[in-house]
Amino acid sequence: MMNNLADTVVVDPGFGGGDKQQLAVVPPQDASVVVPPPPTKQSSALKKTSRYRSRSLSASSTDSFSSASYTGSSEDGDDVPPREKVQKNTKGSSDFCVRNIAAQHAFGRREIEIAEQEMPGIMALRKRAAEDKPLKDAKIVGCTHINAQTAVLIETLVELGASVRWAACNIYSTQNEVAAALAESNIPIFAWRGETEEDFWWCIDRCVNAENWQPNMILDDGGDATHLMLKKYPTMFKLVKGIVEESVTGVHRLYQLSKAGKLTVPAMNVNDSVTKTKFDNLYSCKESILDSLKRSTDVMFGGKQVVVCGYGDVGKGCAQALKGQGCIVYITEIDPICALQASMDGFRVVKLNEVIRNVDIVVTATGNKNVVVREHMDKMKSGCIVSNMGHSNTEIDVNGLRTPDLNWEKVRSQVDHIIWPEGKYIILLAEGRLVNLSCSSIPSFAVSITSATQALALIELFNAPPGRYKSDVYLLPKKMDEYVASLHLPTFDAHLTELSDEQAKYMGLNKAGPFKPNYYRY
Repeated sequence: MMNNLADTVVVDPGFGGGDKQQLAVVPPQDASVVVPPPPTKQSSALKKTSRYRSRSLSASSTDSFSSASYTGSSEDGDDVPPREKVQKNTKGSSDFCVRNIAAQHAFGRREIEIAEQEMPGIMALRKRAAEDKPLKDAKIVGCTHINAQTAVLIETLVELGASVRWAACNIYSTQNEVAAALAESNIPIFAWRGETEEDFWWCIDRCVNAENWQPNMILDDGGDATHLMLKKYPTMFKLVKGIVEESVTGVHRLYQLSKAGKLTVPAMNVNDSVTKTKFDNLYSCKESILDSLKRSTDVMFGGKQVVVCGYGDVGKGCAQALKGQGCIVYITEIDPICALQASMDGFRVVKLNEVIRNVDIVVTATGNKNVVVREHMDKMKSGCIVSNMGHSNTEIDVNGLRTPDLNWEKVRSQVDHIIWPEGKYIILLAEGRLVNLSCSSIPSFAVSITSATQALALIELFNAPPGRYKSDVYLLPKKMDEYVASLHLPTFDAHLTELSDEQAKYMGLNKAGPFKPNYYRY
């Protein structure tokens, strides 16, 4: 073990400077108590079952962006905690911790195979680079959502020569069957759906601190693996060659570290790459918002009044999709540029209080906190659907609903009725977490774009000569963005026009690209 590298003091992995607490030692407050469902209506304080155990609001364990799958297939009714099980795969390895490898790995493998068919870019990259092994000797700690699509990325990294250890960045988004399939393939994976906060940090720690294995790369979604290693294993962290981060929260954390002079390794911000923001955020959310709302509530969209909070790429996709289904869509915005875009796109820009009493559906997509608070929810009409598509689970003030005067009634997986004393209720989806991660599937094709971007960023940082990247945060080179896009064009039988020598000279471009300056806004 790498005990010689570990600090003796372990602090709570939160980037705020508040009071320090022991990491992964104290479980959530009522996690040890499972209260059976009551026979009659009671207050929310008594009505919560084990599914309502309080959890620390780790910025990434309870939120984060990227891909996931519909949750129904991951519900297996197994109440034995995975950490208490003794499991081995068919090869005899026990270097993993999943829900149920024996019962689920075959189904998970089929899920991965289906995803591969709709992920042409990452599969093309796997085929082109497999012989060269550009990630040979790379030892990657991964902390992302674990589902069929990210499994394709994980197995691609292995095909390209990397040794990996993986944990989940979200306690609710893991597909148990996919995690089992990866474990069966001898990939050390530590994740299951419904982890406690203590489980969450334990899983990441098992990936970072392994016997005869020292990580030299980090692929993060939310910054938790980066932060744990920095705080608990600072000596080990200094040996890392690079970090690749794909989430808003994780990138924000990296910039904070860089500004404070605490970032000692180079990091690649793929969240702000063109291929991530335009295709994963816009097109993926445009499809998955409808899927998640329909699957969880069976709602008919035509004629419904909807307010979308935020008109960034995610908000644009949601608003356009809902408008296309016949919804009357309102937009709230703080940015005058985004507000003007929404107005020019035919949406009415309002303050939330102006429409909150009349809307049928609320969708948050800002990445901010307390966008929808108790005061707003008190004014909502009965049956209003409240959901979040933004990065952070703090957009909806769910804690403001956990009061003795309100009753929580579980309707189905990730769907709760919050009932007021007078009988009014609202429909809260995924307890305010990302609704497309928790209640639906998202397009594998969009994830292929993001996955290819992540893989190329890892290859670039790992193989970069000394001195090319300093201890700072970098954007993905434009040439790589264009290459990721080109990998996906054959799917559409798209044929690029080539510049002539005269045209290239006239425009001052290389015929092979990049074709746009870094400041260009697509």
